[in-house]
Amino acid sequence: MDGHRGFLALLVAALLVGFLSVIFTLVWVLHYREGLGWDGRGPEFNWHPVLVVTGFIFIQGIAIIVYRLPWTWKCSKLLMKSIHAGLNFVAAILAIISLVAVFDFHNTLNIPNMYSLHSWIGLTAVILYVLQLLLGFFIFLLPWAPPSLRAFLMPIHVYSGLLIFGTVIATALMGVTEKLLFVLKSPGYDTFPPEGVFANTLGLLILVFGALVFWIVTRPQWKRPQEPASVRLQPNGGTPEGAEGPMAINFDNVDKSESELNNEAAARKRNVALDESGQRSTM
Repeated sequence: MDGHRGFLALLVAALLVGFLSVIFTLVWVLHYREGLGWDGRGPEFNWHPVLVVTGFIFIQGIAIIVYRLPWTWKCSKLLMKSIHAGLNFVAAILAIISLVAVFDFHNTLNIPNMYSLHSWIGLTAVILYVLQLLLGFFIFLLPWAPPSLRAFLMPIHVYSGLLIFGTVIATALMGVTEKLLFVLKSPGYDTFPPEGVFANTLGLLILVFGALVFWIVTRPQWKRPQEPASVRLQPNGGTPEGAEGPMAINFDNVDKSESELNNEAAARKRNVALDESGQRSTM
């Protein structure tokens, strides 16, 4: 891998910033807000930012870069697909629970639902994320889809995954600002109260985490190496390196058999020519 040290430095930085984002979110709701609970009031709403930052941002970010970890390149592609899908599944569950907390909070206090741009984009991101997860599960994880369909959908799958991740980060930043505008009345948000500064710092951490993930995943020199053709043709996405699957194709044997057939055909032609020349000479 080119730039191995640079990759490790960025990976550690991304994990550290992502973990700090989760810690800052917990401190925000436990210290500045009413804490956590499930009673239909403020403590229940606070699960929304905690679960979004933990699952929809931090865990999703890890799921995106898991293929880039060089120490996993000797693992089978099927194993890495399973890890990728498992992390995304956990992130989707946490995102759905965060939505339940918001709707239950709004309904308990008779607050209208789905009126803000933050809510529109957030719900859209969750729906697209679930569809992306289902598409990846049935097309890329299960051995049903033909290789041509996988090859066609893979660029779309990668692009939509990054698009959803970026959309989630933007929506989270909108949500932080919206929450501060609602709750900071005296002193106001515009007077730089401690909670406002702290939550703004949280937003910066989320933004930096997203930028690091995007940088790691878009560097071509840190991409997982292509598996041999005989492995890529496996219906389950590949077998461990060095393993021979039942449908694996040995291209060396194919080339060798073709060469032998060509030699045999040439030998037959020479024999036919010799026979014809011999017959002419006897006539």
